[in-house]
Amino acid sequence: MSFANLGCNVEAVCPVGNALEKIRAVRQTHTYHALSPLESFVTAIQSSNPDLVVPGDDLANKHLQDLYLREKENGGAARKICKLIEHSLGSPDSFSFTRARALFMKLAEKEGIRVPKTAALADVTDLEAQSSKMGFPVVLKADGSSGGEGVRIVHTLAEAKRVLKVLQAPLQLIRVAMRVLLDRDLRSLRSVLERRSSIVNIQEFVEGRDATSLVACWKGEVLAALHFEVVKKKYANGPSSVLRLIENEEISVATEKLIKRLDLSGLCGFDFLLEKDTEKPYLIEMNPRATQVGHLALGPGRDLTAALVAAICDKADPDTREVTDNRTIALFPQEWERNPQSSFLNSAYHDIPWEEPELIRDCLRTTRGWMDWRSLEELIRIFSTRHSSAA
Repeated sequence: MSFANLGCNVEAVCPVGNALEKIRAVRQTHTYHALSPLESFVTAIQSSNPDLVVPGDDLANKHLQDLYLREKENGGAARKICKLIEHSLGSPDSFSFTRARALFMKLAEKEGIRVPKTAALADVTDLEAQSSKMGFPVVLKADGSSGGEGVRIVHTLAEAKRVLKVLQAPLQLIRVAMRVLLDRDLRSLRSVLERRSSIVNIQEFVEGRDATSLVACWKGEVLAALHFEVVKKKYANGPSSVLRLIENEEISVATEKLIKRLDLSGLCGFDFLLEKDTEKPYLIEMNPRATQVGHLALGPGRDLTAALVAAICDKADPDTREVTDNRTIALFPQEWERNPQSSFLNSAYHDIPWEEPELIRDCLRTTRGWMDWRSLEELIRIFSTRHSSAA
């Protein structure tokens, strides 16, 4: 269920050509300018006067935090913007923890949550010392990355040194050019112009299965939560393509502790590993934003947008519904991109946004190598037939 389906007016900040422009549920889009991002948000906020701002990726969350820190000493309109951001994200005291993996992991450990050893790396000497303590394999992660892009599992010191150099370096101009031309993604230009390097963390390797959570929270209280085991990924270390709903008491307690400790509001995700043999969950990172499962309405206590709207509107009971009783979810278009013949496209609940036909076309149209328009329409017809049969 989306915010629009709950009777809310939804506006979005996005680059020109973004898929959000195809969504009927979005009443208006405001242009995101990669070279002046904070001004893009200020313009959108002043134009729409929102009750809540929900970041859809890590960069949007960072921009909102940067905007708060820039404007907090000013008065007038700036004070109003700061109040909105604090209202939407929670306590500004949480910002430093949500921006730095190692700092956040230390906080979680102090809260009694099971975590792998994690440390920020200053240089190669630091890498040698930390990897000697942890033993190989280890995981190297760049702050500010998402979707597995800045994550590498390394098995030797020589490999770790090579990967550290790559992860620390600012994005190469050729990679940015490819993003601009193929993905219409201008967001990377700013990091190239500023020549920013990334903070890289080393994390103890835990063998196990991935699990992921997204919670709706308000003033440090969890309102609703979705906890999933990851069944399939689009590619190794990449985003999930098939998920299975689970109940795990330890994961639930861990997320509640962190939301309360950081006094968070809005939507917030957490990633875990279920250790091989023991099934014990290890918290591995936090995503202070909406994730790809946030729209799924799976019943009371599992409808995040309904719970959040109820809190904002001071309603006792959120309006909840259940889009499916199938606990296995195939995400669209991720699972189809991973394997067009996947059995999960039939056996799981295939999460195609039928109410947004132009979004479906845009998702399929921008898939690499998908250029046959007649085949595109035929594929939509096939998906529609499957959807009608399952209904």
